[in-house]
Amino acid sequence: MNAVDDKKVVKEYFNATGFDRWRRIYGDGEVNKVQLDIRQGHQQTVDTVIGWLKADSNLTGLTICDAGCGVGSLSIPLAEAGAKVYASDISEKMVGEAKERAEALGLNGNPTFAVQDLEGLSDRHHTVICLDVLIHYPQDKAAEMINHLSSLADSRLILSFAPKTFFYSTLKKIGDFFPGPSKATRAYLHREADVVAILTAAGWKIERNDLTKTRFYFSRILEAVR
Repeated sequence: MNAVDDKKVVKEYFNATGFDRWRRIYGDGEVNKVQLDIRQGHQQTVDTVIGWLKADSNLTGLTICDAGCGVGSLSIPLAEAGAKVYASDISEKMVGEAKERAEALGLNGNPTFAVQDLEGLSDRHHTVICLDVLIHYPQDKAAEMINHLSSLADSRLILSFAPKTFFYSTLKKIGDFFPGPSKATRAYLHREADVVAILTAAGWKIERNDLTKTRFYFSRILEAVR
């Protein structure tokens, strides 16, 4: 499957069966044990990033782009903390759900939500964040995405990806890494060294890093600064 096909699959999946599944996972309703594990893992990643940003004590008024915002799990709390957030996602249904959640909390106009693929982003921001998106794309496409995101960030770029190690690759092969091929898009693992090399070549240095690890969710988080 080529890169164009991957993008089409991601868009169609998150506007159809994937939307219902991930809306439940990212919500607070009843889910099965696997989905609960993924929910908790994703929330740990979000909490880690929010913790990093709050530790710098400059969130108020900071311009942040949340590329691949999903249902607003990161965008909404950042806006509540005072940041000026532009949130985009390739899925129209995901963006619609994010808007509803923000409006229910009285957040009108911030975050600004848009249905837009990552390559279509053009505005510059102090901080650009892209969580749990690269897993849907092969290495060559992921490299293009990282370089494009890099061009939009003035001071900081935060990425998360499923790390490619022997252990995680083995789990993926035997079917324990992701719960069922019919329930998700094709999953790609990325070597941390490859991602760091792309960031370094673009003039970034790694400031913070962390690994979220649950039974069914694995995510390496990197914060790159200029």
